[in-house]
Amino acid sequence: MKNLNAVITGITAAVPDYILTNEELSKMVDTSDEWIMTRVGIKERRILKGEQQGISVLGTRAVKELLQKTNTRPEEVDGVIFATTTPDHFFPSAASIVAENCGIKNAFCFDMEVACSGFVYGLEVCNGFIKTGKYKKVILIAGDKMSSVTNYTDRATCPLFGDAAGAVMIEPTEENLGIIDAILHSDGVGYAPLQMKAGGSKFPATHETVDRNEHTVYQEGKVVFKYAVSNMAQVSLDIMERNNLTHEDIDWFVPHQANIRIIDAAVSRAGVAREKVMINIEKYGNTSAGTIPLCLWEWEDKLRKGDNIILTAFGAGFSWGSVYLKWGYDGK
Repeated sequence: MKNLNAVITGITAAVPDYILTNEELSKMVDTSDEWIMTRVGIKERRILKGEQQGISVLGTRAVKELLQKTNTRPEEVDGVIFATTTPDHFFPSAASIVAENCGIKNAFCFDMEVACSGFVYGLEVCNGFIKTGKYKKVILIAGDKMSSVTNYTDRATCPLFGDAAGAVMIEPTEENLGIIDAILHSDGVGYAPLQMKAGGSKFPATHETVDRNEHTVYQEGKVVFKYAVSNMAQVSLDIMERNNLTHEDIDWFVPHQANIRIIDAAVSRAGVAREKVMINIEKYGNTSAGTIPLCLWEWEDKLRKGDNIILTAFGAGFSWGSVYLKWGYDGK
């Protein structure tokens, strides 16, 4: 069997039209633009408004554009994987809803949940499918409707989150391109400091759980900050060392967009020049699994075939990881 790599051949993203500014937030909770910008670096975030508008709405929009952009017929798609923490339902999967909306009938579909690390984990999952030689076109969607699990009376967390989804087409290649390596980690020590307590099988929904806002994000910021900085930086250094890459070899560094202070600290420890770092947290906030594809989508026209790209993310679980990509095409 020929040695196959899994390469990204197209990328799209979808963001809602509604922009929630810091000024509007300051009318909802005791906060200010200065306070938010100083601590997390977010100016605005996109919010998906309207009745019965789940994350599949953004996923569908991204995938329809991706099919058009890559000249792919729906029947050619072998698989659809959706990395999301906020699916429309526990079941059916958001991936299957998106596939149906896009006329994709010949594909396997499933959701995967690794919180903010979803895209980097998802790339390695897709890599495994492609390397078998059985699958030619796999779509990875990553994104969340974080507004659906945000407590807008909690000034510590409500400025952080926004809604978005990105999608990539992943195909086999015999060239030295695509997903070259991945390092993934998890540590259950993160159970208490970062979670949504209720809504699952351990704490099913009741009037009391709703009244206590237990269906929204709970975060111990200082603990998460410490783990995120050290682990995102270390796993990036680990994957660079394992692939004999120096800082000069890296064309782009793409960190999860959780908090500008986390990004700055991780970038500093990883030793990557700031001009090589993709940052758009000011415009979109933390869209969980959507942040990295959102960056790649915005920077696509600057990417060149063969560019060395390091992706790194940290999320609930705790989960974290890094992927070494060699970009597959010249930006369009």
